[in-house]
Amino acid sequence: MNKDLTRLLRPKTIAVIGGGAWCQQVVLQSERIGYAGQIWPVHPKASEIAGHRVFGHIEDLPAAPDAVFIGINRHATIEAVRVLSSMGAGGAVCFASGFSEAVAEDDTGGDLQDQLIAAAGDMPILGPNCYGFINALDGALLWPDQHGATPVGKGVAILTQSSNISINLTMQKRGLPIAYMMACGNMAQTSQAEIAWALIDDPRVTAVGLHIEGFKDIREWEALAAKAYSKGIPLVALKVGASEQAQAATVSHTASLAGSDAGAQVLLDRLGIPRLSALPDFLETLKLLHCYGPLPGGRIASISCSGGEASLIADMAVGTGLSFPQLSDDKRAHLRDALGPMVALNNPLDYHTYIWRDEEAMAQAWSGMTGDDIDLTFSIVDYPTTNPTDWSCATRAALKVRAETGARFAIVATLPELLPEDVAQDLMAGGVVPFMGLREALAATRAAGQISPPSAHPVWLPGKAEATQTLTEGESKGALAECGLHVPQSRTVCGPAEAHSAVQDMEAPFAVKGVGLAHKSEHGAVRLGIKAEDVADVAAEIGTDSILIEEMITGTVAELLVGVVRDPAHGFVLTLGAGGVLTEILRDTASVLVPSTPEDIRAALGKLKIAPLLAGYRGQRAADMDAIIAAVEAVQAYVMQNADTLGEVEINPLLCTPDKAVAVDALIRKA
Repeated sequence: MNKDLTRLLRPKTIAVIGGGAWCQQVVLQSERIGYAGQIWPVHPKASEIAGHRVFGHIEDLPAAPDAVFIGINRHATIEAVRVLSSMGAGGAVCFASGFSEAVAEDDTGGDLQDQLIAAAGDMPILGPNCYGFINALDGALLWPDQHGATPVGKGVAILTQSSNISINLTMQKRGLPIAYMMACGNMAQTSQAEIAWALIDDPRVTAVGLHIEGFKDIREWEALAAKAYSKGIPLVALKVGASEQAQAATVSHTASLAGSDAGAQVLLDRLGIPRLSALPDFLETLKLLHCYGPLPGGRIASISCSGGEASLIADMAVGTGLSFPQLSDDKRAHLRDALGPMVALNNPLDYHTYIWRDEEAMAQAWSGMTGDDIDLTFSIVDYPTTNPTDWSCATRAALKVRAETGARFAIVATLPELLPEDVAQDLMAGGVVPFMGLREALAATRAAGQISPPSAHPVWLPGKAEATQTLTEGESKGALAECGLHVPQSRTVCGPAEAHSAVQDMEAPFAVKGVGLAHKSEHGAVRLGIKAEDVADVAAEIGTDSILIEEMITGTVAELLVGVVRDPAHGFVLTLGAGGVLTEILRDTASVLVPSTPEDIRAALGKLKIAPLLAGYRGQRAADMDAIIAAVEAVQAYVMQNADTLGEVEINPLLCTPDKAVAVDALIRKA
């Protein structure tokens, strides 16, 4: 990523090409936000636009502009981009639609987009089908519509692929300082990752929020995540949409269990980027990150003047991964001095209303819920919509706690509308997070504690060949065994006579299976515990042309599924889960991307509901975790060796015993 977007994003001169209402808005909105640079409207017929002298042609401009808003039709846009590139402009926003995003309706759109990219050359462009951006730090605005942005000295950057969502986000009344609002359009030439890459070089940007519809280039995202983490700029994502899975992904259990969105989730996990599912959570997380950056963990404390609120936050935190540490002795002593003997000391804490309006006492009590063992302290305060003046003591107390302790501290309204915007701004100015909504506060806190360094191992990228061939179980096991997977001793035979002969040098009991069926158990084509003298009869009953006979594995602790599905947008998704005939009923899975380290695999296995079985449940013997991890690594090795042609691979079940892990069924689809 080597595009230089500096002139485009922080321009000293702005040209606006076109004379319609959209282009007039760019000029007017730039002036209203306080842009101090020069604005040069370009139109062949008008003499004046919004009070500015108009230049008839791009070539008439006094110099190559730093940033250009192109608000003309798609065909004329291509020629304008060509001229701007040749004269050395800093970059352009292409407002027109009808390019690749419209291919379904107009088959010329893709060709026009190719022409646009060629015309741009080395000049960066945003869009097409793009609203542009707002730089509220420098008052530079290439934005053709209303917005709610105000000048700020520092703040967060938000990038979205939806212009309408970007407009709505600028209208937030939550006290969040937005430094940049970027609408990315259809990203013909400049990707969302490239834009974010440029923004994190601005030292005034405190965090970056990414509304993502899809990942165009995984390598760009890996580079962005590494750079952002090294610079200490947290990234958070609101990921929408589901990527298409490979056609092969409809055959195995793995595909239905992982789901089409699994690849996006595990890619974000691998990048160390927490994911939010709602716009309010997204904004509240950015607010928290703007104030404090990533949290060390999820240890929280809560103090409120109502037992109902204490119970509410305790219940709402269940399942979030957040915890309420018990009060230490020094905290208890501090709180007892502040609150007296009438208050039961707990976390969450109900301090009643004995000290309400006593700013000093409130601050003393609230500070007692902070400390090195607490990552964020909540004080739950709902400001009335009638007359909030009696609640100003809470604002002052919170600011006092932050100033005197330096602790991470938040005022939380249980309902978003019960924290006025002016109060939120005052709190933010003093370093206190004003959370609007208790659920949103918990979601933001969890996300801020999940930011982590991105994986040092690049995602293994799949090929594009369509997987149309399904290997037999024997062929699949043989291929995986060559990569180190442990499989049972077996024979593939044709007919009862060969079956009877094959078992003479094998050890009973046997598993007898029909060959050529994707889900053999559903067809009654798997028979277990068969004696040597019964193998021929069982083979005849199953009735398939070929029969697979295996020595059975005994002493099983647990059955696992190990599956990999090619996800064209995100790589190879490796899913681990409860295996056997109850796989899809239990739906107990965890996913990672290939390649994953042994530590990653062990952590994923630890997330399963059947993890206690693997560890030795109620005195039973534990499974050999090293053998399980070795089996998974063997599958990964096969995937990486066959990445260009592989569609999916699945082992179900992997039988886990105290001393080995053996694949007793396998499926591979490839080109």
